[in-house]
Amino acid sequence: MDSSRRHPGIVAVAVVVLVAVLGFVSACSSSSSDSTQSAATGDGGIIAKAKTGKLIIGVKADQPGLSLLTPDGYEGYDINIAKIIAAGLGVRPEGIEWKTTVSINREPFIETGVVDLVVATYTINDARKKVVAFAGPYYTAGQDLLVRADSTITGPEDMAGLIACSVTGSASALRMQKDFPDVQLQLFDSYSKCVTALSGGVDAVTTDSIILAGYAAQPHNVGKFKLTGREFSREPYGIGLAKQDVAGCNRINEILVASAADGTYDAAFVESLGPSGLKPPVLDPAQLTNCPTS
Repeated sequence: MDSSRRHPGIVAVAVVVLVAVLGFVSACSSSSSDSTQSAATGDGGIIAKAKTGKLIIGVKADQPGLSLLTPDGYEGYDINIAKIIAAGLGVRPEGIEWKTTVSINREPFIETGVVDLVVATYTINDARKKVVAFAGPYYTAGQDLLVRADSTITGPEDMAGLIACSVTGSASALRMQKDFPDVQLQLFDSYSKCVTALSGGVDAVTTDSIILAGYAAQPHNVGKFKLTGREFSREPYGIGLAKQDVAGCNRINEILVASAADGTYDAAFVESLGPSGLKPPVLDPAQLTNCPTS
């Protein structure tokens, strides 16, 4: 157990430290390279790009508690993690350009240089590792079902002939198609559309439990929906970047380890998802093995 578990007061202090870390960056030299040049072009990767003082980071816009676009800007756990990574690379918060992504365009955005990093509940899997590099995981979730409060559905086995809603290109949708072919699948480009459809038209929304918990906890959804509580997958969330950027990938892992040591990693979760009742994750450096070797 780490010191923040033994001394809960440390988490409160760490939240203050998180604010400082997200706003802090050591002075870095400017680069003559075009600030829109992406690591995907092979121009030195994310470390070199960060020396310009700017990064373009792909995030979701519709996931409460994780990554939500509000009138005041983007907020949530993934946003906090992205800011920690940017600060560790020497980029101030005002140097971050946020780019809304959806599940189906995350790999293309990295490959074509639309973004430099993706921090968007991005499950690490072998198929995606053929296309992009992954630092992390910084969190491990599990797939679940969100159903109406009066539903008798307790898991995907109860859904033969019923309609589950998920997002095009997501690992959750692919798993339902492969493992539960008797379930009818309705696909949208965002989970918020699935949650809206859950009020009438679909029988369940399926994705990672942490995402579903955020929707269920929204004030206008409280009492309307529930999670089944039966996770049926393991979903490690990674930070996506250009496949050839080995040095950048390893550097991001080092930043994650440092944030776990100084308390900002815990604080990032508590500040954004503490009200959900979910326990903060414990970063395991031994699991940070997804970066390409060459």
